[in-house]
Amino acid sequence: QVQFVESGGGLVQPGGSLRLSCRVSGGTFGMYVSWYRQAPGRQRDLVARITEAGTTNYGDFVKGRFTISRDDANHTAYLQMSSLKPEDTAVYYCTNDLGTWGRGAQVTVSS
Repeated sequence: QVQFVESGGGLVQPGGSLRLSCRVSGGTFGMYVSWYRQAPGRQRDLVARITEAGTTNYGDFVKGRFTISRDDANHTAYLQMSSLKPEDTAVYYCTNDLGTWGRGAQVTVSS
């Protein structure tokens, strides 16, 4: 059974950076790896998606601040986040867009 485990979340000051990791076990990522985020009381939004071929797309709110990547040989995907803002505070989830989700990683941006 495919499982995803996110890591790398934490507390960071505005303007800071974090790198989230998503490790897959029990299988491979498949065609897509996506990061979503959900803040309290808000819907879950797409942050970034990458295909096996390396094609990427991002949510409008990212505006060049985040970079998604994947290392299939090491069963890990990444979300590099920079210029973080308080409104980026959310739980970040990794998924293969086939219904398998990780438990999420909390990112809190606050001074």
